Amino acid sequence: MKEAMFYEKLGDNVVKCNLCSHRCRITDSKRGICTVRENKNGTLYSLVYGKVVACHVDPIEKKPLFHFLPGSQAYSIATVGCNFKCRNCQNFEISQMAKDSDLILGQTVSPEEIVMAAKRYNCESIAYTYTEPTVFFEYAYDTAKLASKEGIKNVFVTNGYITEEALVEMKPYLDAANIDLKSFSEEFYRKNCGARLNRVLDSIRLHKSLGIWIEITTLIIPTLNDSEEELRKIAEFIKEVGEEIPWHISRFHPTYKLLDLPRTPIATLRRAREIGLEVGLRYVYEGNVPGEAGENTYCYKCGKLLIRRYGYQILENKIKNSACSNCGAKIDGVNM
Repeated sequence: MKEAMFYEKLGDNVVKCNLCSHRCRITDSKRGICTVRENKNGTLYSLVYGKVVACHVDPIEKKPLFHFLPGSQAYSIATVGCNFKCRNCQNFEISQMAKDSDLILGQTVSPEEIVMAAKRYNCESIAYTYTEPTVFFEYAYDTAKLASKEGIKNVFVTNGYITEEALVEMKPYLDAANIDLKSFSEEFYRKNCGARLNRVLDSIRLHKSLGIWIEITTLIIPTLNDSEEELRKIAEFIKEVGEEIPWHISRFHPTYKLLDLPRTPIATLRRAREIGLEVGLRYVYEGNVPGEAGENTYCYKCGKLLIRRYGYQILENKIKNSACSNCGAKIDGVNM
């Protein structure tokens, strides 16, 4: 176990965890909502430090990040645990393991070993992903510091529930983040995720103000968050934060506790993309539908096809020196 960062002692062996926006008040011998941070005699510990439950070499596009080191590889790691309880979680076997089975599994791997592996596989970045990286913050933080010294970038794939103090601490080593904006409904966040919408919106704004490259993902779930009104609200919010922020609209597949809903119709994804572009976003993508034109990158000024993709694979890239090869417009992102 590793003593946690970002907590305060309240007396009588009670602590308050300030790592995520739940800010759990935890009594002795109990755990926070994430179930992987435990109070032992008035000291808060991470139960997942160094316990890797999943690791893979992924294309950065799988995160999904389309405007951050395109075509590169990311060494992706995760531990058990999450501070949300999404009924549609695609990685519920590991994200909800501690909640559903009271198990915390994982192979012991040091931060040094992770960085060595990333270098060995010629990965330009390390992605903290699959589950919620905030809940294994101490592990990610130590790894990211080492990776930065080696010239390796660091990426969070996150639900955006990290606190301001934790994000500010990570900022010198965090280069990019894909943040889920799951809905624009407080009720959806409360019922489906066990969280609050406004705290996610504030986090997105904070990432942007700190200069961290961000892309936003919305999984469109039929009947729950697929109305044109809600999609337009999401697009307008992203535009308010930054018109250059890519918006990934992903197709839902029935899983975990949402097995009774159908897959998202492709027509819904296409309409969502149209709404994003109508609102004024420069880059809007359709996800989980390989072969659709909506997974390509187009110049927002002249409309020229610049990056042609199939799934997570880049088939053609016509961007030169981060600019459109046709009209010269600057294409937003990192090392485009």
